[in-house]
Amino acid sequence: MDNSNALPLGSAAVPAKERTTASRIKSIFSGSVGNMVEWYDWYVYAAFSLYFAKAFFPKGDTTAQLLNTAAIFAVGFLMRPIGGWLMGLYADKAGRKKALMASVYLMCFGSLVIALSPGYETIGIGAPILLIFARLLQGLSVGGEYGTSATYLSEMATKDRRGFFSSFQYVTLISGQLIALGVLIVLQNFLTTEELYAWGWRIPFAIGALCAVVALYLRRGMEETESFTKVKKEKKESAMRTLMRHPKELMTVVGLTMGGTLAFYTYTTYMQKYLVNTVGMSISDSTTISAATLFLFMCLQPIIGGLSDKVGRRPILIAFGILGTLFTVPILTTLHTIQSWWGAFFLIMAALIIVSGYTSINAVVKAELFPTEIRALGVGLPYALTVSIFGGTAEYIALWFKSIGMETGYYWYVTACIAVSLLVYITMKDTRKHSRIETD
Repeated sequence: MDNSNALPLGSAAVPAKERTTASRIKSIFSGSVGNMVEWYDWYVYAAFSLYFAKAFFPKGDTTAQLLNTAAIFAVGFLMRPIGGWLMGLYADKAGRKKALMASVYLMCFGSLVIALSPGYETIGIGAPILLIFARLLQGLSVGGEYGTSATYLSEMATKDRRGFFSSFQYVTLISGQLIALGVLIVLQNFLTTEELYAWGWRIPFAIGALCAVVALYLRRGMEETESFTKVKKEKKESAMRTLMRHPKELMTVVGLTMGGTLAFYTYTTYMQKYLVNTVGMSISDSTTISAATLFLFMCLQPIIGGLSDKVGRRPILIAFGILGTLFTVPILTTLHTIQSWWGAFFLIMAALIIVSGYTSINAVVKAELFPTEIRALGVGLPYALTVSIFGGTAEYIALWFKSIGMETGYYWYVTACIAVSLLVYITMKDTRKHSRIETD
């Protein structure tokens, strides 16, 4: 009898060797470090695009060059659904551990390509083509990383701490972005602006490729989750056919992701360019503001994730939806006219506190929606599709609104997407009480 859809009811579980808290933490740490390296490599592109835009594209105004790099940033997102599909299938068939190792291989190679690519003045159109190829590889990698990582952390955690432990997916995601910004700050202090534009921007991509080797070593020592090892492997039907039997869950992932991912990319990857290109701050000031707000944002994740283990996932998502709908336009409108470092810091921090209601628990909510045999695929594929459409295009749409003289239109676009997600949060069940993850 197939019990894959059953709720966790102690007596129904298959006997398994009890994991200690220490062994769980060790496995979560090993998986999280790899996740951090993956997201470092992904975000280095956004952090350093202000410097390498001129190397890959013909001379033009700053907004035009940023539009080109933002377009390729969005192109990388086109591969994320394919990565979510392929790696999700692989993770559900061969194991979470093997899929997580494969994603690191792809990210490492993509970073190497960018680090070693000649510029436009050397090989002409070949330069942006190589950049696109590298981002496609990285998009494939990170598309597979999210669903598998969310599944792994959620399955490895105990039932009463699942929100807390799964929040470390965004802790490591944000820490990867912070390290990217940290490398940028260090290079800004040790290299001249001319050196950064000429060759210094290649250093962080080389660092990312080397760190991927360390991540591979650590991931070799991870334990496979009990949920995967205990699920029955009889051949019944294709994974995609099984997935299509859960249309409500699929649409829930799309709906709850849409507003959250757009808000996240607006206040993280795009914000550095917004402060320079719209507010008029220096690159150095925008970088330090981004680093400071991201650090505090990272610290909030386990706090709110742990809170969801007490009060439930749904109330926290609803809080994000309401506050995001009400305050996005006021925050971005005020930020547009702010001049002081501290003023920009507090406004962005306020926005990120609101966004934490989504980022801290979205991984566990999605994982709790699906049965074991399609969990990685169910989390990864619809999430990657939604992020590609809304998160991947965030910078490009924001810059497009600016280029036509209607920048405030983007503020309302973000608000509308959060409002749609709010409707999903209000109507969905609380997955803390209706989790389909069997193993505690």
